[in-house]
Amino acid sequence: MLLRLLSSASRATIAAKPHPPQTLAAAATSTIRRLADMAGNREAFRVAVANTLERRLFYVPSFKIYGGVAGLYDYGPPGCAVKANVLAFWRQHFVLEEGMLEVDCPCVTPEVVLKASGHVDKFTDLMVKDEKTGSCYRADHLLKDFCKDKLERDTTLSPEKIEELNHILAVLDDLSAEQLGAKIKEYGIVAPDTKNLLSDPYPFNLMFQTSIGPSGLSAGYMRPETAQGIFVNFKDLYYYNGNKLPFAAAQIGQAFRNEISPRQGLLRVREFTLAEIEHFVDPEDKSHPKFSDVSDLEFLMFPREQQLTGRSATKLKLGGAVSEGTVNNETLGYFIGRVYLFLTQLGIDKDRLRFRQHLPNEMAHYAADCWDAEIECSYGWIECVGIADRSAYDLRAHSDKSGVPLEAHEKFAEPREVEKLVITPSKKELGLAFKGNQKMVLEALEAMGETEALDMKSTLESKGEVEFKVCTLGKDVTIKKNMVSINIEKKKEHQRKFTPSVIEPSFGIGRIIYCLFEHCFYQRTGKTEDEQLNVFGFPPLVAPIKCTVFPLVKIEKFDVVAKKISKALTTAGISHIIDITGNSIGKRYARTDEIGVPLAITVDSTTSVTVRDRDSKDQIRVEVDEVASVVKEVTDGQSTWADIMWRYPAHTASAADEEEASET
Repeated sequence: MLLRLLSSASRATIAAKPHPPQTLAAAATSTIRRLADMAGNREAFRVAVANTLERRLFYVPSFKIYGGVAGLYDYGPPGCAVKANVLAFWRQHFVLEEGMLEVDCPCVTPEVVLKASGHVDKFTDLMVKDEKTGSCYRADHLLKDFCKDKLERDTTLSPEKIEELNHILAVLDDLSAEQLGAKIKEYGIVAPDTKNLLSDPYPFNLMFQTSIGPSGLSAGYMRPETAQGIFVNFKDLYYYNGNKLPFAAAQIGQAFRNEISPRQGLLRVREFTLAEIEHFVDPEDKSHPKFSDVSDLEFLMFPREQQLTGRSATKLKLGGAVSEGTVNNETLGYFIGRVYLFLTQLGIDKDRLRFRQHLPNEMAHYAADCWDAEIECSYGWIECVGIADRSAYDLRAHSDKSGVPLEAHEKFAEPREVEKLVITPSKKELGLAFKGNQKMVLEALEAMGETEALDMKSTLESKGEVEFKVCTLGKDVTIKKNMVSINIEKKKEHQRKFTPSVIEPSFGIGRIIYCLFEHCFYQRTGKTEDEQLNVFGFPPLVAPIKCTVFPLVKIEKFDVVAKKISKALTTAGISHIIDITGNSIGKRYARTDEIGVPLAITVDSTTSVTVRDRDSKDQIRVEVDEVASVVKEVTDGQSTWADIMWRYPAHTASAADEEEASET
């Protein structure tokens, strides 16, 4: 495949080691030529894949007869089947095998929920506007496209400039609005369509706003992720799980983001399917009992230190990455390993899959560690799964906003004596001093952390009063010794209450599916050297249709056998189609190869039939009464085609039978 050529070169960085100037210059020229060739190959490959996907109705632009809407797509029959198979395997691999609790929450979310989560204030991308037309663009995309275009097409770049552009691509997600704006000005980047000047970058909130109910007074949003529905249900899920940790909740559903400039097909859209897991764990114990199951896995990892120093991703053993602290904890590492297994079993090429650690500016202040599963396709490396240790931020945020404690508890076998900070404000004295502001001052005092409270106690004992900032009032107030009592008391506790941490793997299903399309697509020669036939080499696990049934010629006795086989396949739960068109068998093979059907049954007698493998084109002969069980054995993954070949006689196709012709 053309795309096979892209993997190693796109990961190479000529600045990884020092070189003599003449060697560096030669390497730079070689790199530029290689990148230019790759760019042409990528484009040709992408066009071939996209044309096949749309022509065979895997997916098409939504509302196409009205001109379509950017960022919205419809899945056709084979696309729906692939998506359903991916989601079914996701449920099997995660929900069933890990004993997760699955929920289904509404897409419309009240504003208060997303205010608490931080989405209303911070769910933004940096946008620039064409200063004359007002057209909008994502600032980081413009800079990324500029750097890639220069690297791929400009053969006059110096080694130093190549190193600079590669560095920008490596740290792009780490750039602030000011840094992005400075680079756009430095490189003279203008509006792509008009060449007009661009505004400075500024944040744009990506959520679709709506109102709940006819009055318009209750604000809401179309959810940008499915996770918040799980967090607000934590208390009930914890009770359902017998008040035990750890446990995980999962949800598959639609999410909505008002992307500034949707592009790249299914990779950046405005409505999409997410599959998310929230694994709740004791923050003091993030070990995982099944970590040993994945600790020996070895795959491409891209720690932040390697990104910041211009180095490439390297293969690391997962157990070593956790023990050395590259990955923060076992539970996070366990899910990284499980994600790797999920993606590779779907059909993602393991050599074009890497796990990239977030750079400092990408990570929220509360996050312990975050990694993205990135898949390489013709558009470059695409983030498809995020795996984050979000600490206890989400549950605490919703507890604070709702007033409902979202906590877990650990019962002690024997009571433990602990020291507790006890803050006792005097409502009477606070009321006399602050009157209508009494409640806000009281709440601020009760919310003090231990260090702040003990500092206040010391100052009150030495000076009798202290200045205290009340954020809700926006000013300092004077607290006197008679207004509050602060003590450390010894108490016996029978249990420990705490807010759980959460490990969150979040899967962009559309992105995974698109990368799967590219990784499974290849072309092979038809009847002539100039004729190229398209094939989707889907594993049976995700193939949209598991097999086809072809009567060799259209006569009644073969039709009867085909219907008998079809009934047996249906009973066995195997998706299939019967093709009784008058086309040659070669054309029928080519048509089903193009939508990725792994097996084809050809009815050429009333007692036995041939079964053909899509990729090898090898055929075996099987009795009619056995064929459904053989197909099920292969498509369920119980046996491989190679296993089956040993058990049944080979069938040598005639030239006419295996005539390969493109669909007319």
